Amino acid sequence: MPATRSRAGIVVTGTEVLTGRVPDANGPWLAEQLRRHGVDVGRTVVVGDRPDDLAAALRFLGDHDLVVTTGGLGPTADDLTAQVVADVQGRALREDADLLALVGGVVEGLARRRGWCGTGVADLPAEQLAGVRKQAQVPEGASWLPPTGTAPGLVVPSTDGASPPVLVLPGPPGELRGMWPDALADPTVAAVLAGAEPLDQHTLRFWGPTEAALAEILRAHEQQHAADGLEVTTCLRDGELEVVTRLSPAARDQYDALVASLDREMGRHAISTDDRTTDEVVADLLRGGPTTVATAESCTAGLLAGRLADRPGSSAYLLGGLVTYSNEAKSTLLGVPEATLAAVGAVSEEVALAMADGARERLGADLGVGITGVAGPGGGTPEKPVGLVHLALTGRVAGHDVREHRRLMLPGGRDHVRRRTVVTALHLLRTTLAPPS
Repeated sequence: MPATRSRAGIVVTGTEVLTGRVPDANGPWLAEQLRRHGVDVGRTVVVGDRPDDLAAALRFLGDHDLVVTTGGLGPTADDLTAQVVADVQGRALREDADLLALVGGVVEGLARRRGWCGTGVADLPAEQLAGVRKQAQVPEGASWLPPTGTAPGLVVPSTDGASPPVLVLPGPPGELRGMWPDALADPTVAAVLAGAEPLDQHTLRFWGPTEAALAEILRAHEQQHAADGLEVTTCLRDGELEVVTRLSPAARDQYDALVASLDREMGRHAISTDDRTTDEVVADLLRGGPTTVATAESCTAGLLAGRLADRPGSSAYLLGGLVTYSNEAKSTLLGVPEATLAAVGAVSEEVALAMADGARERLGADLGVGITGVAGPGGGTPEKPVGLVHLALTGRVAGHDVREHRRLMLPGGRDHVRRRTVVTALHLLRTTLAPPS
């Protein structure tokens, strides 16, 4: 049987996160950091800036070994995490003199640079001084973590031995991540992590097979998974199948058997079996050639060039990209014949190939990519509906001429059509540079 391991719950606070105005950058990051220290995340709860909801979330996670909260530590009236955690644990808040001096010094420095005060904390405006005093409030029996911004962190031990300790961290991701080493070093948090068995995570990626085909292969292993401490999840993301496996060291043989089965049945569809993303695989292939590439994009408007440029060292293989929305730009910048545009229209195989040729020739690259299509929501016709995209790749690789074309008919809205086109272009590059065996 798999060993019992510590479990953590995460509470992400902030109405802006709850309503989707700001994406949650803290919950996934914390889950990964805890996983690296052998701690499973049982639940992540997102609540708004409402004390009752935060208190309910803390009680809901009471069956975990550790609860981590993010946000609600600022100086304003809606920053109530410290007060709520203290109330739930039955502790009083007390002003900590050392913390008051530390936070006051940070705020004074900021205020001085902005010309808001004279020579000391006492010169701060009344509302700022009140905020400093608020951030220096610590639940009785708790310890505090030095701020990396203006907000300190808190480590609040269990009061009764039955409820979990609470690690209270600031909301801004940069402040939270900067505070993380100090959080790990705190004795209360360290006690939860003590003796934790490493929890590995590996991702295999495939392009082409259906989820049903994958499920059939996994079914042969699933009864053994739970018994051996192997947790397997699958996800279909932009046409790519991801198989994410979490395991303890004792389950390594079972994981290797699973990978062997997937390689046997689906190896020709594999993007990577070593955790690399598609972008990383394509970058490695281009660097390994070495092969240079240039892009010409219409409906994706530079998204492909942006993805290629995201990888460090991309200047070694990405020579440039052109965004050519109009027919005039396609003709003037890429040399697409006006007669071709008039005869078959901009959204066509012929124009996609001519765009790829033009990008390659203008920039002196080994490979050129051309993309033209109808991303929507308007602009479609019965002959060329929304979602129709023509993708082309031309040039020369390893002594062989390349002239590839793909006609895509993609469902969904504008964002999905554009994103899926870029992913397909990356895979066309990948399979051209390293054809499946």
